[in-house]
Amino acid sequence: MKKNDRVQVTIEDMKFSNLGIAHLEGKEIKIKNALIGQTVEIGLSKIKAKKAKGKVKEVIKRADYEIEAPCIHYDVCGGCSRQTMPIENQGQLKEKLVKELFKRNNFEVETFEPIILSPDTFHYRNKMEYSFGDASYGGELNLGMHKKGMFYDVVNTTSCLIATKDSNKIQETVLNYARESGLKKYHIKKHEGYFRHLSVRKGFKTGEILVGIVTTTQNELDYEPLIKELLNLDLDGKIVGILHVKNDNFSDVVQGEYDILYGRDYYYEELLGLKFKISFYSFFQTNPLGAEELYSVVKEYLGNARDKRVMELFSGTGTIGQIVSDESKEVFGVELIQDAVDMANENAKENNIENCIFIQGNVFKEVASLEFKPDTIILDPPRYGIPKKAFNKILDFEVDEIIYVSCNAQGLMDNLHEAIPRGYEIKKVRCIDMFPHTPHIETMCFLKRK
Repeated sequence: MKKNDRVQVTIEDMKFSNLGIAHLEGKEIKIKNALIGQTVEIGLSKIKAKKAKGKVKEVIKRADYEIEAPCIHYDVCGGCSRQTMPIENQGQLKEKLVKELFKRNNFEVETFEPIILSPDTFHYRNKMEYSFGDASYGGELNLGMHKKGMFYDVVNTTSCLIATKDSNKIQETVLNYARESGLKKYHIKKHEGYFRHLSVRKGFKTGEILVGIVTTTQNELDYEPLIKELLNLDLDGKIVGILHVKNDNFSDVVQGEYDILYGRDYYYEELLGLKFKISFYSFFQTNPLGAEELYSVVKEYLGNARDKRVMELFSGTGTIGQIVSDESKEVFGVELIQDAVDMANENAKENNIENCIFIQGNVFKEVASLEFKPDTIILDPPRYGIPKKAFNKILDFEVDEIIYVSCNAQGLMDNLHEAIPRGYEIKKVRCIDMFPHTPHIETMCFLKRK
């Protein structure tokens, strides 16, 4: 067995979050995107004395529980990896893998509560970021998601089942217009070309839609015909803003200054009776109905906190802080992005919430400089988690309670290894499946100081 060999194995187990486990010639082989019970042909990528890594080349035999994927793009699109699993099986697997993660790290959990499944399993995403590209080098211009296992190749996904139907219609319209323009996609290596991304955001309760077309400044294009075409689409919602974002940076992300081609650069959404203004670059949970489930658990963990001062770190547009404000004495939020802070304070004012204040700053620096001690800290960090040094500054407050919302349970484990020796116990853990048909899961952890 050597590197680049193609071998056939059966997946015996899985590890968080998306690794299939097989054994061959005395080695444990980790295989991304493989499911328990599948027989797969893999290409070996790394080989060590007792371990190896492989990449799925072909699924030879599906597991007994698997079903036909409902999405026509599933076999080629890299956006979903578990549509062949019934939704109940997906939830059971995610919960199992998170429980095993706690067990492998030797953490004692007082209560592991049952997983909450997403209210919607299809068309649940309020935000889609599509890439312009081609299915193969030099091919026709495409707009959609990257192919499975590919960094450059893009497949059209105009019938995507996790995006809203409105998003699919807008995607197809923009793609056709881009093709008719004759302009090329942006080539990352050559740094040449025009079209880069399309962003579509939608408020589920309000129906408001914000569209952002991301290009370089290497060409110019008349967008008036496209604007008219988009506004005339038969949509369930209503387009309230169309932006032209200009990005000449090398990073393959949606960023840059923008011009407003139509309407405004924000939309509104409602969660648990509160209204939130969300700008083009503001972070907001991508599954709004799932977010209501998530934030309801936060409120439950917080309990009656009318005499508590609550600090929300990585507060974004201040959704959590405002939702728990009616049961808190005071809420203080810290967020790095000024635009999000402005939105949070504006939203608090619009919702007639007077006991919330949000400030802009580096979370880790602001925590070290604060002069008051909160009673409860709510954490909802980015996917990369909280660095050890920074998390220890948070622990220095010695607050009674920490409510940790994590979209990366492995990063949560790293922080728990710091919290437990500092006197915290894990009282409750609960998973919320905010991302059906993917390996991702939100994990809620309620810590209480002894």
